[in-house]
Amino acid sequence: MARVVEAPASSAASSFRRRPWVRRAGPLVLLVVLVALPLMLPEGANDTLARIGVFAVAVLGLNVVMGYTGQVSLGQIFFLGLGAYVTAYGVTNDWNIVLVFVLACLVPAVVGLVVALAAARLGGLAIAMVTIALPIVGVPLAKRLSDYTGGSQGLSARFTDAPEGTGLYDDQWQLYLVFLIGGTVFLLTRNLVRGRYGRAFAIVKGNENVASSMGISPYRYKVLAFTIASLIGGVSGFLYMVVVQYTSPETMSFGHSIELLVAMVIGGAASIVGSILGGAFYVVVPDLTNAIDPSLTALLQGALLLVVLFLLPGGLASLPRALTRGRRRSRAGRGPAAPPTTPSSTTGSGTAAEEPETERQGHA
Repeated sequence: MARVVEAPASSAASSFRRRPWVRRAGPLVLLVVLVALPLMLPEGANDTLARIGVFAVAVLGLNVVMGYTGQVSLGQIFFLGLGAYVTAYGVTNDWNIVLVFVLACLVPAVVGLVVALAAARLGGLAIAMVTIALPIVGVPLAKRLSDYTGGSQGLSARFTDAPEGTGLYDDQWQLYLVFLIGGTVFLLTRNLVRGRYGRAFAIVKGNENVASSMGISPYRYKVLAFTIASLIGGVSGFLYMVVVQYTSPETMSFGHSIELLVAMVIGGAASIVGSILGGAFYVVVPDLTNAIDPSLTALLQGALLLVVLFLLPGGLASLPRALTRGRRRSRAGRGPAAPPTTPSSTTGSGTAAEEPETERQGHA
């Protein structure tokens, strides 16, 4: 009798996900969850989720320039701090909040464009050296420009209280703002990296000579990626003021820039989901270690980075693919199962070794 070979569970799951109604229902379910979540969670959980959203956007900007384009950037935190300072200054001077948001995006983008025009031609470690200088120069500069930045004391700006009549608490309103603005940035970036520009970024990352032979200018796309990353950093700075409502020169310190880079690697480079996981790592791990022992934060982050680099080089976002490959290898190692033995195969064998001992004695 022929055996029936069952289809792998992974292929059945992928075919289920490809069904049109599933693909339409997914975004709707996600939208319902995002709307209901702030109303169901306590204030502390809403605050944690909002901070995760802030730094997920910052990691996303770093992913555009490093993960998708392959440039080395160690100054992404500078653009977050610059966006936060522009927001705080505009709010304290009673500027229109829409104008403040636009400036918080454009000012870091323009600074990033100027830096990229000078650094993108250098290539290699030279770009890393230029981006390292951004937070190193930014911290003393913020202290010196005290008329605009508040000096070492920093600036406070409270502008995200829940509007009257909404019935929302401040933490709920802030989380909704993070979901709305951050979600829009994630959606636009996803469309960018999956389209024509994303393919050009991937070719530049793979081989610049091949990109040039195909008519793709590595210099132009490096500048574009760095400028977009700077703009996204400015958005994360605006969201930082939405949630934290205070900024100081410490916001753009070089140590935070390295932590942001570690978060991107652990979450997953060149991955939209990895940016969210990186933001969660940036916020949750220090909170956990501070509750136990603040001196363990750097040690734990370094240990987790080594574990992820050895076990999951693609970051936490590659875990489902790694598990799928592991299941396939285990199935391939076991090989095809042997066909079951039927009673008819043993009854007419006629071998003396298979006959009962009593029958052999009778024949004797």
